[in-house]
Amino acid sequence: QVQLVESGGGLVQAGGSLRLSCAASGSIFSINAMGWYRQAPGKQRELVATITSRGDTNYANSVKGRFTISRDNAKNTVYLQMNSLKPEDTAVYYCNAAKTVAGISLYDYWGQGTQVTVSS
Repeated sequence: QVQLVESGGGLVQAGGSLRLSCAASGSIFSINAMGWYRQAPGKQRELVATITSRGDTNYANSVKGRFTISRDNAKNTVYLQMNSLKPEDTAVYYCNAAKTVAGISLYDYWGQGTQVTVSS
């Protein structure tokens, strides 16, 4: 089992910045990819950004150039730096940790979510 604890959400004005953190604990040796997803009211959960154990990153088109995902392996923590925030970035942000093979997730774990609200 892997436990994920998110922090860093909050209320910010459009154009502002926030940094989300996700600390992983437990059987983290099995994990080789971590990422952030978000779910806005009335919408499906969508991928925001992922990072592999090698440091390869992937971003949703809507956040490219504004968000940066990074990880600190010594702290078993992944971060999401969000700049130039827009009202449409408002959502609950979830941390995800996965065991993947050839890009396919075999199993994964989710955090409890942290609310990000961007006011116009």
